[in-house]
Amino acid sequence: MTLVTLKDVLQPALQQGYAVGGLVCLGWEDMRAYVAAAETENCPVILQAGPGCRAHTPLPVLGKMFRHLAEQASVPVVAHLDHGYTYDECSEALDSGFTSLMFDGSRKPLADNIKETRQIAEMAHNSGISCEGEIGFVGYSGGEASAGTDPAEAAQFAAETGVDAMAISVGNVHLQQDKEGGLDEPRIAAIQAATGVPLVIHGGSGVPVDQRRRLATTTNISKFNIGTELRMAFGNAMREAVNRDAERFDRVSILKETHDPVMEAARTVLRNLKG
Repeated sequence: MTLVTLKDVLQPALQQGYAVGGLVCLGWEDMRAYVAAAETENCPVILQAGPGCRAHTPLPVLGKMFRHLAEQASVPVVAHLDHGYTYDECSEALDSGFTSLMFDGSRKPLADNIKETRQIAEMAHNSGISCEGEIGFVGYSGGEASAGTDPAEAAQFAAETGVDAMAISVGNVHLQQDKEGGLDEPRIAAIQAATGVPLVIHGGSGVPVDQRRRLATTTNISKFNIGTELRMAFGNAMREAVNRDAERFDRVSILKETHDPVMEAARTVLRNLKG
């Protein structure tokens, strides 16, 4: 069994100069492909259940799916709640067997974000699992605008919450389909100078691959969340499978054809975080 906590995989990454992929799951097919990719690349992987995933599949079911894959895997696997918005949601994830809770209080005033994140971190640590928080606000492509992370607030947030990892807003955007953007490296350096907590980049699909690789190996960014580019790989593979035979209707046979393309896309993501 190789089910581990977020801290278990991020501390070695921080110390040895690489990052771990937080891969966003939507269902059995992609999460299974992600673990296969991690095994092939011989590296840890973080399986993430975000709001979209949870709207489709209940947390207790997701917890069992993640844990089943981890128990069969030859590499470390983290069962991670991504963007939990309430104490009750985080508590349900803990009860469902998750080994890491990400509480997102980034839309709240700083004092409230610190207070509520600290409560989640204490709950997680009392149960022997990890907690990730977010300071600054990472916006959405075509939606809410970002609010960049202030280094002084990041230092206060890290010190007062006790989080094991800290998501920051440094030019990253959720749901970005191209890689034409880039991260604010002077801001990253200022945040890193203010705190030694492992840093997390949400919206990693929009970050140029060369920059991902360089920051993974030269900074305290120890986790890149990748979702959009992997969903695109899944969608393209399924579209091709459906269109190849208009008479075919069995979804199991169709979905089988997504495995290899998604696995290869995930392998590429993971490989480029190792340097």
